Amino acid sequence: MAEEVKLFGFWSSPFSRRVEIALKMKGVKYEYIEEDLTNKSPLLLKYNPVHKKIPVLVHNGNPIVESLVIIEYIDETWKHNPILPQHPYDRALVRFWAKFIDEKWPALRNSTFGKGKEREVAIGEACEHLKTLENELGDKKFFGGEDIGLVHIVANILGIWFGVYQEISGLELLTEEKFPKLCKWIHECVNHTAIKEDIPPRDKLIEFYPARLRAASK
Repeated sequence: MAEEVKLFGFWSSPFSRRVEIALKMKGVKYEYIEEDLTNKSPLLLKYNPVHKKIPVLVHNGNPIVESLVIIEYIDETWKHNPILPQHPYDRALVRFWAKFIDEKWPALRNSTFGKGKEREVAIGEACEHLKTLENELGDKKFFGGEDIGLVHIVANILGIWFGVYQEISGLELLTEEKFPKLCKWIHECVNHTAIKEDIPPRDKLIEFYPARLRAASK
């Protein structure tokens, strides 16, 4: 019996893109459904009635939501080409750092597009979060293990999306001068063969986000 795998996503979403990377690392064939986030489809609302957000993976009719949960589901369902380490302690570590990056993302985003006092606070918080990652990385080649895995997939949000946000806003926070180890690691992550093919074109993101922000502020 052929497996049915569908992914509801949006082209510019880092959370959607990371699920596509995981599926392709596993060699899983899937149907991609591009959502209109201004007019969400009945199927999206049916499969994710709680958050009403992408990404949603539907496997043989069963919906799975939240990108980190989806990636772990993919890793546990298709065992080859593991994304998480095998040892329980190592798995716990990569879960922690993947969650850390996602939890700190709002401060990073607000440091570029926030306003007034909110932005000032966010810049301070973002700087502390980046220092934490820089210190944790140390002399390791790959954060969260020597092989490309969960943390590296999640880190695209720093290497691509935060870089785009910085360029649009004029903020220079994540730079080689301030965070040399982190910038080197991020560069290696986003240029890895398993990842770079599923990253949206930078120029398209730079063109897309200012228009989206203007629409959101109206």
